[in-house]
Amino acid sequence: MRSILVMTIAVAFGFGGGTLHAQSWQMPADSQRCPSKWGAGDQRGSGNWMKPDTVLRAARLIRTGEVFELGEVLTPDPSESYINRNRVYNIYTKPSVPVPNTRVGNEELIVTELGQIGTQFDGFAHQMYGDSFYNCFQAGDIITRYGFQKLGVENVGMLMTRGVLIDVAAFKGVEMLSETYVITPEDLQQALARENLALQPGDAVVIHTGWGKLRGKDNARYGRSSPGVGVAAGEWLVRQDPMLIAADNCCVEVRPSEPQRNLPVHTMTLVQHGVYLIENLELEALAAARAYEFAFVVQPLKLKGATGSTVAPVAIR
Repeated sequence: MRSILVMTIAVAFGFGGGTLHAQSWQMPADSQRCPSKWGAGDQRGSGNWMKPDTVLRAARLIRTGEVFELGEVLTPDPSESYINRNRVYNIYTKPSVPVPNTRVGNEELIVTELGQIGTQFDGFAHQMYGDSFYNCFQAGDIITRYGFQKLGVENVGMLMTRGVLIDVAAFKGVEMLSETYVITPEDLQQALARENLALQPGDAVVIHTGWGKLRGKDNARYGRSSPGVGVAAGEWLVRQDPMLIAADNCCVEVRPSEPQRNLPVHTMTLVQHGVYLIENLELEALAAARAYEFAFVVQPLKLKGATGSTVAPVAIR
């Protein structure tokens, strides 16, 4: 009897975080979520926060000129990097034959899933619920053999905004959150209070779990599971109107997902609310420097019709 009760509670509530939260979120019907707040036919979602005032606000945070590179180096060598086992990255050199006293060039052929590899930017074509995407674009109308006719990552453009590092690992007093730890709204709020910061509309919210320490060292463990944002924390974050949510894990949210869920934060952000995600960030240097507020700059590659893009974001303070 006790085991049945425990199973019932586990399904109803998210375990792992410091507080239990009822798993009440459900994907609303298309008629309830569309058109998006950015208007019918909009393809940029939270990218609409990118305005001159947003850039100027970010620029005012640059005081020392210190730059933190947040992108992972792409390499097929598993001892240096992490490539999702379901995806491919290979580089083949195309060298020229040396000719004395003559200029010759060298190139390379890269075979990869460029939209979803390494430090990756998730666009709105990456996820659908049933056959419906962000702003209720329908699969049958936009999917083609050669890319998406709508919601391709080329619509995003350059993003520069205020970045805020929420160091949940430091708040918990650990270098790395425990495996499958569910980050709660209280974790985020209290970590922000510890940093004496508050989120503002249009921010890039960057979450440090410490899980990125495993990339290139224990890829099997890194890819198998991770601590991350839970459903309740995801709901709280989207209410803050961020430009994007990013983290040092795959896939921003906790894995495996909470009971009876399948990457719900992906559905919530990318499909329901039109908020971008960035996965697999390199955050150790940023966290070590306690750089909690900074200018955040990223631009996805202009891959027409793609679901996302490998990116190399930077934080500047």
